[in-house]
Amino acid sequence: MNEHATDFLPMPETTQAAEGMPRRPWTVAEIEAMVEAGIIDGDERFELIGGEVVPMLPKGGRHEMVKLELNRHLQRVGPDDLYIAQETTLRLDAKSFLEPDFCVFPRSVFPGDLRGYHVLLAIEVADTSLAYDLSRKVGVYQGHGIPEVWVIDANSLVTHVFRSLGAEGYRTKFEAGPDQEITAAQAPAIAMCLTALGLKPL
Repeated sequence: MNEHATDFLPMPETTQAAEGMPRRPWTVAEIEAMVEAGIIDGDERFELIGGEVVPMLPKGGRHEMVKLELNRHLQRVGPDDLYIAQETTLRLDAKSFLEPDFCVFPRSVFPGDLRGYHVLLAIEVADTSLAYDLSRKVGVYQGHGIPEVWVIDANSLVTHVFRSLGAEGYRTKFEAGPDQEITAAQAPAIAMCLTALGLKPL
């Protein structure tokens, strides 16, 4: 066998050497210290959920187009008393942080102090990560008290809306088509209709 053949073999995304064994969870503080020390590249994209590092999938052109058009719109309609932050780090607890595509929260909150209880609306734009965003990620938002989440399918332009958070989770769940206008329950100035932004479903 060519001595360099292994250079071209795909490597597993996660270690399997300790399959079935307990894993050591990381904390947000430890991850941030490793980034600061240069152990983890500051440009590496991942989230931390319950102490587990979850690599974020590369974003395709379709995802970026939807996100760019939506960002232009949201910055136009956003009121002066709200931030509409793009891909900001949302620290949820000592062992979890996410990077929603958009996060709406009061301008009175310093972005570095942003926590789940400040968030009025989280928006995710998903293509390859749609199943993950609709299951585990929405569950994380729910568990940390985010009152409303929109998950936009970048291909179909269907928006999955989760709101009316209660003790047993989101009581209201529905799908809004590309031609429907959606308004955020706790931030009425934030509304969107994807086809009105010039976007078309695939």
